[in-house]
Amino acid sequence: MRIPHRLLPVLTALVVTVTACSSAGASQGAADTAVLKLQDPGNAGPLAYAKKTGILEQRLAKVGAKVEWGGSYASFTATIDAVRSGSVNVLQGAISPVLGYLANSKDIKIFSFTDRVTDPAAPKTDGLVVPAGSPVKDIKELAGKQVAVNKGGRGEYLLLLALEQAGVPVDQVKRVYLNPDQAASAFATGKVDAWWAIVRAYPEVIAKGARVLVHSNALPDQDISIYAARNELLDRHPEAVRTYLDVVRELTEEAKKSPEKFQNVFLQQGPTALSGERLQIELEKSRYVNPPRPATAADGAFVTDVASIFTKYGVLPSAVDPAAVIHEFKKAAA
Repeated sequence: MRIPHRLLPVLTALVVTVTACSSAGASQGAADTAVLKLQDPGNAGPLAYAKKTGILEQRLAKVGAKVEWGGSYASFTATIDAVRSGSVNVLQGAISPVLGYLANSKDIKIFSFTDRVTDPAAPKTDGLVVPAGSPVKDIKELAGKQVAVNKGGRGEYLLLLALEQAGVPVDQVKRVYLNPDQAASAFATGKVDAWWAIVRAYPEVIAKGARVLVHSNALPDQDISIYAARNELLDRHPEAVRTYLDVVRELTEEAKKSPEKFQNVFLQQGPTALSGERLQIELEKSRYVNPPRPATAADGAFVTDVASIFTKYGVLPSAVDPAAVIHEFKKAAA
C-alpha cells in the first residue's frame, strides 16, 4: 500500500515518539531495579554460603532486585571508603565505625542490629592483648604505654571504655591508629605495647602466645553488630534490603545448627581455609551467634551509649541523634 506524501511527516513523528517512549520506559525500568552491591564475603559465613549456592540472587529476583559481588577489604575503614565511592551499598560492622562515618557523611543508615552473645560458654571474640613476656599485668599499668586500635572503630571504643572503667585517664595512654594488618605487625615487632584485637585478628594473636588483659564481655559494651545501607537503596527499595536481611538471618540460624558447611565454603586449602584448632573455634562461635534482626527505635539506646563515649573523648565532634542513624522498615499493610 502506498502512503500519501502528505502523511509521511505525521507517521515519522509518531514512530519517533513511540521509540522514544519505549527507550525511556526501558531506561526507567533499569533505573528502578535494585542492585545490592556487596563486598566479597570470603571463604566463610552466611554470605559466602549464599554466594556459592545463589540463594540470595534467587530470593532477590522475586522482588525485582539483584546482587553484585565486589572486592574484599582489609578493614571496616576500607569498606567505608567503598561505600563512599558507591562500590558497596550494603555492609556489616559495628555501631562505632558507622558513627565515625556519619560524622562526615549522612548517606547511610543502620537497618539491622545483632544482639550480643551473653552465654559465658561462647568463645571470646576480642581482647586487649599484650605480648606474653610483657610486664603489664593490669589495665592500670597501661599509663604511659602505646596501644594499637582502629581509629573511630570498635577497638578504640573498647579501649576508651576499659580505661574509663579502670579509672585510667585516657590522655595517659597513647592510642596508635592502625588497621588490623598494620596492628598485627606493630604488635609482633614490639612497636606498640598492647593491642585491642578483634574479629579474626584475635584468635590469630592468641595462637601466637599473646596474653589478654580484658575481654569486651567484662565491660558495659553497647557496640553491637549492625548492618547498614546507603539511604537511596533503603528509601527506594526497602523490600530488597529486607529480603537480604531475611536471607542472612535464616542462614545464620542454619549455621547455628550446621556450622560445618559455612566454613571453608569455596576452598578447603590455602590462606583463607581454616583447619585444626582455628577451625574448631569458628565452628563453636557459629553455634552461639545471634541472628540479625530489623532495627527499632529502641535500638537508639545502643547508638546513644556508643556515641556518648566517643563525644566524651573527642572522637566525635558532637552528640548523635539516633533517629537520624536508624532506618525502621515499615510494617506491611494488613
